[in-house]
Amino acid sequence: MAPLFLLSLLLLLLLSFTSVRAQENITLGSSLTPQGPSNFWLSPSGDFAFGFRPIEGNTSSYLLAVWFSKISNKTVAWYAKTSGPEPAPIQVSLGSRLQLTSGGTLSLLDPTNTEVWTPQSVGVAAYASMLDTGNFVLVAADGTTKWGTFKDPADTILPTQVLTPGMTLHSRIIATDYSNGRFILNIQTDGVFLYPVAVPSGFQYDSYWSTVGNTTRVVFDSTGRIYITLDNGTQTNVTLGAIGSMADYYNRATLDPDGVFRQYAYLKKASNQWSQAWSVVGMEPQNICLAMTKVGSGTCGFNSYCMLDSTTTQTTCMCPTQYSFIDEERKYKGCKPDFQTQSCDLDEEEAMKQFKLTTMYHVNWPLADYEQYSPITENQCRQLCLTDCFCAVAVFYDGGSTCYKKKLPLSNGIVGGDVQATVLIKVPTTTNNNTQSQLSESSKWKKDKKYWIFGSSLLLGSSILLVLVLICILLFSPNYTIVRKAVPSLQSSSNLGLPLKAFTYAELEKATGGFQEVLGTGASGIVYKGQLQDQHRTCIAVKKIDKIEQESEKEFTAEVQAIGQTHHKNLVRLLGLCNEGKERLLVYEFMSNGSLNRVLFGDVKLQWNLRVQLALGIARGLLYLHEECSTQIIHCDIKPQNILLDDNCIAKISDFGLAKLLRTNQTQTNTGIRGTRGYVAPEWFKSVAITAKVDVYSFGVILLELICCRRNVELEATEEDQKILTDLANDSYRCGRVDFLVEGDDEAICNLKVVERFVAVALCCLQDDPTMRPTMLKVTQMLDGVAAIPTPADPSSFLSLV
Repeated sequence: MAPLFLLSLLLLLLLSFTSVRAQENITLGSSLTPQGPSNFWLSPSGDFAFGFRPIEGNTSSYLLAVWFSKISNKTVAWYAKTSGPEPAPIQVSLGSRLQLTSGGTLSLLDPTNTEVWTPQSVGVAAYASMLDTGNFVLVAADGTTKWGTFKDPADTILPTQVLTPGMTLHSRIIATDYSNGRFILNIQTDGVFLYPVAVPSGFQYDSYWSTVGNTTRVVFDSTGRIYITLDNGTQTNVTLGAIGSMADYYNRATLDPDGVFRQYAYLKKASNQWSQAWSVVGMEPQNICLAMTKVGSGTCGFNSYCMLDSTTTQTTCMCPTQYSFIDEERKYKGCKPDFQTQSCDLDEEEAMKQFKLTTMYHVNWPLADYEQYSPITENQCRQLCLTDCFCAVAVFYDGGSTCYKKKLPLSNGIVGGDVQATVLIKVPTTTNNNTQSQLSESSKWKKDKKYWIFGSSLLLGSSILLVLVLICILLFSPNYTIVRKAVPSLQSSSNLGLPLKAFTYAELEKATGGFQEVLGTGASGIVYKGQLQDQHRTCIAVKKIDKIEQESEKEFTAEVQAIGQTHHKNLVRLLGLCNEGKERLLVYEFMSNGSLNRVLFGDVKLQWNLRVQLALGIARGLLYLHEECSTQIIHCDIKPQNILLDDNCIAKISDFGLAKLLRTNQTQTNTGIRGTRGYVAPEWFKSVAITAKVDVYSFGVILLELICCRRNVELEATEEDQKILTDLANDSYRCGRVDFLVEGDDEAICNLKVVERFVAVALCCLQDDPTMRPTMLKVTQMLDGVAAIPTPADPSSFLSLV
């Protein structure tokens, strides 16, 4: 009994110690050291810690920092910096100490007992506290805050934090190096600005993103919204805020090393749809690659080009052919040619022998032009660059018959489908690094020729002997059997005439971890989350079709044809497929913010501006399917579950398994009843042909749901006349009281004219007679306010419950 009693007592003491350590105010005389049990102080909830944090990859150096304590990677939200015009992160070694002195000051001492940091202009504190907001504060005897980490930000801000003029965020140089990076977010009285800076001088170039006005502050409020307030009271959104309850997510906003100010959310508890990782929920600028096209080296450094990864919203830096990164870890330093560039001593004939131009597309370096020719042919453009020792790249615009010559270093490189030009990169004709190295290697080869002949002869003899031994084993071994392995049937994307990747089943099984994490289920199969083993670790959604009957085979082919031939901002992109044996799988881009169904009807009401953008995005996606595809597509099952949101909360239409494809000379088709209860058009229940107007009807329902943030069918509603949203919207509109639909929604009330316009458009879409409904082209025009909205007839709504 005694040992058990002592063990219980010890556990109680440990729990008591932990509780006191996490919840009590930090008293004068307390101290921390980099190692040992007393190296940090916790907030009451344990969500945040303040203390010594080891620097990744350098176990002997520490930051004085605030970090998220409960998540696996302990993300740093604040770190101490030196004072002055160019503050730098403070790194200390073992033997250092942080003390809250008996005199009420906070002091960081190095191993020689020399003070290396203390908060500026603080005064005397009575105690300190690590708050659950992530703010570490020094507090006076009267309870007022004398200083806090929120007043001295590094590269991150947290909910409830406010930035005022004079404050800045300074990016890191790279994620694992806290040295001052190349970007600054500067809050000034005349606006908020994102600047690129030269490293290490700190010289500021022109801003690449800004909001102009008499700024009073930048606010990260408790609902997850980040906005700028002006002295006239107006607010400008920086990001649209987090998706879901703030109680369920950690939130932060960081000026990242690539110059993008991103807002992140982290789910505190894992679910089937969400993994525990930081997800981007907002960012400025939306595409840093396009924003950084002025002066300096750009986002990715000289001689490189920048691409925004639509899946992760992170920037990817790349080098042209036969160029490589100067520093693989610090890619911002740019790329270097892996060959000796053209000497100006070469005559034209020799230059054309030693160098050639390789072709790239959709890439440009807009600031490197030094010569222009027009009109000109592509062959002439090529020759002019080859014979010019300064020319490293030529860009030929066929439409304008124009040639631009560019010289090193190339700056602000971008890649994208809107860069419509033939890019010609000058590289050596030989595969070796350069002509000079060839001459050097040639002389070396002559010198060592006899040794090489001897070595190669010995190697050749050994190889022949080895081959003979293997042949003998194969022919005479009684236990050896040659088995021809059957190659699985795989229909490649090229056979389908689509620009898709053909995956093997083994690849997708590995990418999904054995099909473990379910994202959703449908009539034809289950969708799993996965991650490709490519250089970008691309996240994917894999739809595994379980049934292999003829109907499923047709559905699989129809979906591949429907999605594979489409490309639009508001459509989910099909990346590839697997058609191996009996396995039928489709690989889509992963939509990190899930379905509209999940976020629209959750605990937190989506902001009005976001709802407007979602409505416009869905409408434009349907317009593309109905009128802009080479083959018209009727989706037939438009509903919130089939609207997915990417990292930037852009709406994308998904699930074309029920789509009906029409040839260009067709306008309608007959089919069985399809769709989902509450969104089905009345004509599905009549012996009439189905047209694209069934999608228009379903869009009308979704538009009302976006306006009101409620489902069309709510049978649990207390009032009978409020159970069906389409009925309620029609009655409210006829009475001239659309404000009833958005009661309690302050943002929508402030935009009541837009609400009224959107409700009128929705009711036009909900007409019982499909010929009375507008086309999606007309719908988008009415939503944008560029087309008049006819007074909608009173629709028949008795079928809306079906």
